[in-house]
Amino acid sequence: MAEFSASTATDEMVENRDDSAINRRLRAQYAEIARLAGGLAHEIKNPLSTMSLNLDLLVEDFHGAETPRDRRVLQKLQRVRKETERLNDIVEDFLRFAKVQDLKAVPTDLNAVVDDLRDFCEPQALGQGIVIRTQYDPDLPPVALDVDLFKQALWNLIRNAHHAMPDGGDLILQTRLEGDSAILEVTDTGVGMTEDVASKVFDAFYSTKPGGSGLGLPTTRKIVEAHGGEITVQSEPGQGTRFTVRLPLGEA
Repeated sequence: MAEFSASTATDEMVENRDDSAINRRLRAQYAEIARLAGGLAHEIKNPLSTMSLNLDLLVEDFHGAETPRDRRVLQKLQRVRKETERLNDIVEDFLRFAKVQDLKAVPTDLNAVVDDLRDFCEPQALGQGIVIRTQYDPDLPPVALDVDLFKQALWNLIRNAHHAMPDGGDLILQTRLEGDSAILEVTDTGVGMTEDVASKVFDAFYSTKPGGSGLGLPTTRKIVEAHGGEITVQSEPGQGTRFTVRLPLGEA
């Protein structure tokens, strides 16, 4: 029996070493793919910038066009410029998504981070008829956060809520303590999603918004997971959507 137990333990140690080696290789491969993808995106961005500049100059040249031909040319130039801007936005979103993040996480007051972003977003929200409501847990312990990165993740969730409430509504930002985790919920009273759509919102390049890059929510999930957390979504058509972010407590 003793020999069997020792052998089993040895096998488990070997298996754990193999798993660790596989994980290291996978992380290295991911880092290399991300580096190549980021380099490609930069190479695309450079000619796009040149195209945008020249299109701006051409639109300026045709500004105040008087002949029917010149007006048609101006319309086409404006259409191409708009599409070029959209491509540039997609490349920017992709660069943020593909970047391998080095977190600079420090113990942080999650309530203060959320409230700071609320202050920033509130004027635009009120302009769209959206009322932001907050419910903070005053006894929430510090959470290890890279503040700038986490604000980007939260901003993506808030922006998604804005798109879901074109006719206005309520946006609720709530924090609470649950076991050894800090919970942040972002809830809107918008149009909601079907179960099929909700199951795909974290897939890269999946978007139901015209002109959307489909990288905002995948980037948010990537940032949350980089903090050791997880994000889930609950939604129902016509009833709104709730994103729940679970973050581990403790030091960075």
